[in-house]
Amino acid sequence: MQNVLIVGAGTGGSILLDLLLNLEFMNVKAIIDTDEQAPGIVQAKKQQIAHGTTWQDYLTDDIQIIFDVTNDKTLFSELLKSRPPHTVVIPGSVANLLVKLLEDNHTYIKRIQAEMHKQRMIFDSIDEGMIGIDGDGKVNFFNESASKMINVPIKQAIGRPVTEVIPSTELPRVWGTGVPELNRELVLGNGLKIVTSRYPLFDNHHRKVGAFAVFKDITEVVALAEEITDLNRVKTMLEAIIHSSDDAISVVDDQGNGILVNPAYTRITGLSEEEIIGKPATEDINEGKSIHMEVLKTKKPIRGVNMRIGENNREVLVNVAPIIVDQQVKGSVGVIHDITEIRHLMKELDKARTIIRKLESTYTFDDIFGGSEDIEISIEQAKLAAKSNVPVLLRGEPGTGKEVFAHAIHIGSEGHLNKFVRVNCASPTIEAELFGWEQDTFGNGMSENNRGLFEEAENGTLFLDEVSELSVDAQKRLLAYLKHGTIYRNGGSDPIRLRVRIITATSENLEKVMHEGRFNEELYYALNRLAIQIAPLRSRKNDIPAIVGHLLIKLNQEFGMHVEKITEQALERLQQYDWPGNVRELENVLSRAMIYMATGEAILGLEDVVKSLSSRESTEEGQQMLPEKSTLASIMDNYEKTILETALRENDSNKSLTANRLGISLRSLYYKLEKFNLI
Repeated sequence: MQNVLIVGAGTGGSILLDLLLNLEFMNVKAIIDTDEQAPGIVQAKKQQIAHGTTWQDYLTDDIQIIFDVTNDKTLFSELLKSRPPHTVVIPGSVANLLVKLLEDNHTYIKRIQAEMHKQRMIFDSIDEGMIGIDGDGKVNFFNESASKMINVPIKQAIGRPVTEVIPSTELPRVWGTGVPELNRELVLGNGLKIVTSRYPLFDNHHRKVGAFAVFKDITEVVALAEEITDLNRVKTMLEAIIHSSDDAISVVDDQGNGILVNPAYTRITGLSEEEIIGKPATEDINEGKSIHMEVLKTKKPIRGVNMRIGENNREVLVNVAPIIVDQQVKGSVGVIHDITEIRHLMKELDKARTIIRKLESTYTFDDIFGGSEDIEISIEQAKLAAKSNVPVLLRGEPGTGKEVFAHAIHIGSEGHLNKFVRVNCASPTIEAELFGWEQDTFGNGMSENNRGLFEEAENGTLFLDEVSELSVDAQKRLLAYLKHGTIYRNGGSDPIRLRVRIITATSENLEKVMHEGRFNEELYYALNRLAIQIAPLRSRKNDIPAIVGHLLIKLNQEFGMHVEKITEQALERLQQYDWPGNVRELENVLSRAMIYMATGEAILGLEDVVKSLSSRESTEEGQQMLPEKSTLASIMDNYEKTILETALRENDSNKSLTANRLGISLRSLYYKLEKFNLI
């Protein structure tokens, strides 16, 4: 297992992180970027991977490989100077090459193919030769390019001493010294001149387990530059390679007429060589435009296009690149990957995901605890809402359980067998998330992820949490759906008719937001047709014993504990508190109180609860007095400021964690911090 540090979390770093997470022999210790909103940092947070803004904090002795994808030469030099002797620093050019190859060739199939097959395909598809040895100096890895350069079949190389396969190799020396050797020239026994880099390999315990070399044929590069002068020579050089490929390959001349196809092409399309050679490139297409003709026209490669071709109407993924000789387009070469079976598997996977979603944690009305009049009214209203399809607006303070109510309404509705999709309306990409986007047929748009959450929730429920945070444009498009039952994808012109149940929730005063001009008045009335007010916990303190009983069962399962009950004194203390964070805060207080319990105890006592409550609330005696010359507004502002300060302190000033702790959006948090000069 190789420990890896990624420096640079932009697009390239994000793609590299995704790759390394799927490799069993690579362990990403951390990813670094000065931009905390960089794609790789966001992904690392979701995956719970260490991340930061300074690489020095994470450059430890157990790091074997550093990927520098910043293209900053000064930073690369600093990394080389600061790295431990055994650590390899891979420059941005090499890392970016790897990322580009993976992005071009494997984006659309990397989740379908088995991990080992994918890794082998990657190594065998690149021009560089690769060879690895174990501690005994025997070859345990040998890729296709190495086999071609050395003229030794892969099966004959594996298991043999490396000095028998490559007599002039220096790889055993790297195994002995444990020191990498970079960009060394070497002449093979067959006269081939190569440039090689050699690296020692270490396991998790920093024990040497082998060595690895990457080498490139300089002779071949020079020969290609000198020999490729016309399309006929290209054809001669490619024939031996493309006839052995499992992917269909076709080559056309500068007029778009077919001049070469391989057996895989005939197998996938059902068309013989005679039906293609000399014919226009449109002959094999059942659906869409000819990619060959588009490439010849634009002189630019086109990758990742979905098409249907041949008599069998096969669904394929097409990559086409121009053949340029002396700055002139002499034709184009296309690689066609049959994804008919993959599509079938993806449909099956979607079905499996649907089943999994149904098995995941959901809530019913039985999960809403309390017998107070306020909560019973809310439950009855929600049950009535479940029987209809009108939009529902859930109103209440953060932590009161609006999402639980939304789940319960969905489960109680006729669409309960379909998806329940929750949306955070404060997302900066909310429009793309909700409405999806239209794919550019000849662009680089991904072909799979163009459906928005509206379409994902077809015949089910779309839950818009904190709807007051929706952008103005998104509000208009939501209103249009409520009026007409149709949406338009971003960049699309065709209406899409859907049947989606809309449930919204807000913790803000929506009327105030509307009067401030931040919320569409017409949308307000459309959503407010059936409004359900969920009472705060402080107004129904008699429900606390029932809620606590339910939470103890849940927390016992989470913590692996066996707390049987809570004392009357502890319950009385909980009922004295006003719970500004409502049920969510009550759950957090109980969690901390259970942690404070002595080992082996089964009864949650008053002392545990007092420790868990904040210091300002822990005084059990005495009454609070109002400050002199104070108004209700000023008291509430001071109280809110105190809560914000406490939450920031508990979360080490992390804004995202603080917003999540308080149950508000990040945008609302920043507004409040500016209001109270806490930034």
